[in-house]
Amino acid sequence: MTGSATAGATHILVFPFPAQGHMIPLLDFTHQIASQTRDLTLTILVTPKNLSLLYPLLSAHPSIRTLLLSFPSHPSIPDGVENVKDMAPGSFRFMIPAMAGLREPLTQWFRDHPSPPTAIISDMFLGWTYNLSVDLGIRRITFSPSGTYALAVIQSLWHDMPKRRDPEPDGLNEVLSFPEIPNCPKYPWWKLSSLYRSYLEGDPDSEIVRHTFLGNRASWGLIVNSFNELEAVYIDHLKKDLGHDRVWAVGPVRLQSEDPAGPTERGGPSTVSANHILSWLDKCGDRKVVYVCFGSQVVLRNDQMEELAKGLERSGVHFVWSVKQPTRSHVEGDYGKVPIGFEDRVAKRGLVIRGWAPQVMILRHRAVGAFLTHCGWNSILEAIVAGVPMLGWPMQADQYVNATLLVDHLEVGKSTCEGNQTVPDLTKLARAFVESVGENQVER
Repeated sequence: MTGSATAGATHILVFPFPAQGHMIPLLDFTHQIASQTRDLTLTILVTPKNLSLLYPLLSAHPSIRTLLLSFPSHPSIPDGVENVKDMAPGSFRFMIPAMAGLREPLTQWFRDHPSPPTAIISDMFLGWTYNLSVDLGIRRITFSPSGTYALAVIQSLWHDMPKRRDPEPDGLNEVLSFPEIPNCPKYPWWKLSSLYRSYLEGDPDSEIVRHTFLGNRASWGLIVNSFNELEAVYIDHLKKDLGHDRVWAVGPVRLQSEDPAGPTERGGPSTVSANHILSWLDKCGDRKVVYVCFGSQVVLRNDQMEELAKGLERSGVHFVWSVKQPTRSHVEGDYGKVPIGFEDRVAKRGLVIRGWAPQVMILRHRAVGAFLTHCGWNSILEAIVAGVPMLGWPMQADQYVNATLLVDHLEVGKSTCEGNQTVPDLTKLARAFVESVGENQVER
């Protein structure tokens, strides 16, 4: 434990899910709470290997406490792995039941604490904390790093539990409708959450996941990293669906007025410093640079890397490409390899970053004119705030729903590619890059 409680202050436990795209927005929201409220004691729960992600927040707010609990073992998570970014593709679903293993030590901590929290704010993948809050007689508030449109689709799936008519692989092309959601979205099964599609009735891990989302529906309140002007119709829908008005759109949780670079510790190590990136961008013309990044989890196969590199090279545009490095769970040599000689050939107009990129800083630079993205919600929100049009390549999770929002409803992006197994067409990519930094972009 670090820090000390303020006498008589309200005490809140903040519990992030150990994935960068989930942790960082909740930590940013915690920063907003700590900056605007004095009579509040905050405790953040993490496992030891995720503690470093808290350092920037703890440095800004030394009064925030930390609760370190040992990471629970799980047969499908390798020893020493405590964050989704270090897990094999598609295995993130095992992190949800693994984290549920913290219930007993967390309950004991509450029982032993002289002034325990009176509320829990926890990630949407930690819905089991609702039952804990009931046992403790306190309130639990769900934090969603996803937008309200995507959350409405996810909530509908786990509430109604629809099944495919055809269980065979061809059934993945069946279209599922959501008539109760505004604009009546429709998606083929293969575009729906893999977390839902992998559900097996009676399987212990699957049942924990199901109860996670049921716990979200039953919780006292919901906080979403979005804002009314962006998703008003879906915010209203969630209030109606949940049966109460305790739905707060608090985004964007990382404000424009704050340091856009942010410390490297927010996400991990990088091969290029923020100062070097800024210096490189400063030499480029306004809105002439394409930024390429697929978030904190996606590692492209080498054949995808090859075509993307060819598309960038053929286009002739200036670009910054953030490449996530393979984890030990990836087949060695088959993922994340920048083609040999590529960086030398594009040295005067391209910058390759291996590891974590200061994305907010890059997107807000005057030189950046387009963003090739996997359509993760954090990336979409950061690009919209920065006024940067997007080229969508959704791959998994809520990204197909997010892509619909940005392309069809908001009209601030264009569809470029779909699917985590798809190898993009280099000619189509090159043309999209050139057009995206043109002068007359309606999306911009």
